[in-house]
Amino acid sequence: MANTLGIKTWDYAEFYVGSARMAAYWFSRALGLRITGYAGPETGVRDRMSFYLTSSEIKIVVTSALQPSTYDIWGWVQKHGDGVKRWAIQVEDVDKAYRFALSNGAVFERSPHMLKDDNGYIVEAAMKIYDDTELVLINYDNYKGLFRPGFKEPHQKMRLNFNAGGLKHFDHIVGNVRTNEMNQWANYFNKTMDFETFLDFGPGDISTKYSALLSKVVRSKDDLIKMPINEPYDGIAKSQIEEYIEHYHGAGIQHIALYTDNILDSIEALRDNGIEFLAVPDTYYEELKKKNINMKEDIDELKRLRILCDASMGSGGYLLQLFTKPIGDRPTFFFEVIQRVNGAQGFGQGNFQALFEAIEQDQALRGSLMRT
Repeated sequence: MANTLGIKTWDYAEFYVGSARMAAYWFSRALGLRITGYAGPETGVRDRMSFYLTSSEIKIVVTSALQPSTYDIWGWVQKHGDGVKRWAIQVEDVDKAYRFALSNGAVFERSPHMLKDDNGYIVEAAMKIYDDTELVLINYDNYKGLFRPGFKEPHQKMRLNFNAGGLKHFDHIVGNVRTNEMNQWANYFNKTMDFETFLDFGPGDISTKYSALLSKVVRSKDDLIKMPINEPYDGIAKSQIEEYIEHYHGAGIQHIALYTDNILDSIEALRDNGIEFLAVPDTYYEELKKKNINMKEDIDELKRLRILCDASMGSGGYLLQLFTKPIGDRPTFFFEVIQRVNGAQGFGQGNFQALFEAIEQDQALRGSLMRT
């Protein structure tokens, strides 16, 4: 089915960070992204510094303030720590998408406007989501530049040449919200973006003996854009969603899933690059063998790399996934690496128990599992 807003593809995700230069080094060194563009004093941008990193269709921007007076960035980082301020999708017509969303209740931070330079212009609008996060609608049809106005080739070359592990594009972006906010946000996206609720995990569907959460997955009706939304649910201990909200100081983006068509090679490369992943116990793979999933991958190889496998949606396909540990100082944002085989549509429901137990092990090490 065609989507009403004329969505063409994922575009970029922008992180606000304490130091863009150091964050760019990490994204290049760890994820194998290429530093493609730069915006800062050398390009005429006086109040901030940004690096634009790419690999295949993945586009990530890291931005920091040059002075405390740039409070929209500096204050955001002081409150949340390093994290995703905004993410963007390309649309055929920004004005048309804006009018549809606005008429259906969307709240916009910025209405449609042009950004110009010698390479032409882009049109974008920014919709408010998850407290002070933004969803950007953008169109590049009349722009021939590197990325967007203000960006040029890097002033100083960082000679990094690490393996990107075949990462291709964003698969989904996950938001964490407070108790009783999940339905509100799912309805908001379904109305303003003409999305639909694809999956709904209620009480008891995602839990361990300690903690639990509720989750809904909304998506564009052509399945191009997928957005899970999580909220806490009562448990003996503090759930990962509660821990996120406590340390992030609000609702926001929990993780971005990066798609690969060969997760074995991807995880091997990313581990070599120094990325830390959640620990999966040996017993998980003993149970996986009993499931007799018709997969081409060798389970012993999955075990060596600690990759999770799930075929719980019953579509004939299966997915392979693994989650990094939080990439910053606070236990908030992390990445997922995912491969979907033979049209798998799920999000690893069969892996929730092992995944949550691994997350709880890390929570216990931080001393934040049990409520005080």
